[in-house]
Amino acid sequence: MHKQNKPSAAISVDLIRVIAVLGVILLHATIDLTTKSTGLHVLRWWMVDIYQCFGRMGVPLFLMLSGSLLLGSSKWDEDLSSFFKKRFIRIGLPFIFWSIIFFFWAFYVENQLLTWDFIIKGILGGPYFILWYLYMLVGLYFVTPLLRVMVAHFTDKLFKYFIYLWLISATISPLIGLASSDKYQLNTNLFLIPLFLGYFVAGAYFVNVQVRRRVLVFFTVLGLALSAIATCLLAIYIGGGTQYFFQEYYSPTMILASVAFFILLNSYAKPQSPSQMEKLSWKQRIMRLISENTLPIYLLHMIVIYALQTGFFFGFTLTGDVVNSIIGVPIMTALTLALCLLIIVPLKKIPGLNKLIG
Repeated sequence: MHKQNKPSAAISVDLIRVIAVLGVILLHATIDLTTKSTGLHVLRWWMVDIYQCFGRMGVPLFLMLSGSLLLGSSKWDEDLSSFFKKRFIRIGLPFIFWSIIFFFWAFYVENQLLTWDFIIKGILGGPYFILWYLYMLVGLYFVTPLLRVMVAHFTDKLFKYFIYLWLISATISPLIGLASSDKYQLNTNLFLIPLFLGYFVAGAYFVNVQVRRRVLVFFTVLGLALSAIATCLLAIYIGGGTQYFFQEYYSPTMILASVAFFILLNSYAKPQSPSQMEKLSWKQRIMRLISENTLPIYLLHMIVIYALQTGFFFGFTLTGDVVNSIIGVPIMTALTLALCLLIIVPLKKIPGLNKLIG
């Protein structure tokens, strides 16, 4: 069965991008420089746990959205040169530009010695931790032309088979390791579908799935609740980095929440004519502004958070010692988003910087 004539689904691009980037900022806003404990310590811990679980859906949402856009039927006939030229302008130039920015940031702000060893490691793995996403995204772009051929010839049954196989690949081995305290490990050669590639391809399937919104809300809340509760239990009985197992992208509870939330957000998609696009409400215009700048917001937000938490640039600090994290994290998220836009929008009006910033 060939799906070449299947029309592309309407996609809630702006809504999903806005929620996804807010999730990423929210997640990193929980990296608090708190040193004091208060009477609200337990409640604060729980709220930060919930914030982190919600924020973790940001990357899966971005990946599923990218998959739904790049693997859709309207893209199947795009030639290789056109595809890679567009990706280089969209991602490649900002990748290079921001990598240079982060090298300077490491040197001038974090007092990192710019040795050849650091430079080589920075080029190979990224000079700053948030760049991991771009390395992964570039890897997905390399295989996207091949994935388009695969998706174009998928029957519904084969698509479901791929998703089931991905879910097993992503979750079973880590779960076995957690249950056995790493004493027993499933040979990873048994299942060979990488976690992020699975999200990417699954997006092309889930964008066409329709489920009642109340059901999607239930599974989103269920996945988040199970992730938060499991994190608490692991923190009590195991501790260490293992306590965050159910917040990881391969966690079955996070996959459940992320997929359900993606389908829920996309249920608000409506095909729009050019005339409708010209009559956007002020809320839709704000969403469009954020949506069009999600890449530079993603790349800039950690610098803004660092500046707010340390007083660097702004002359005041915003940490859990100043404002309790229960309300401090949402404030940090909103303020970071606003400051990113205030910095990015004017800079993108400078000739030559638009394509470099992203």
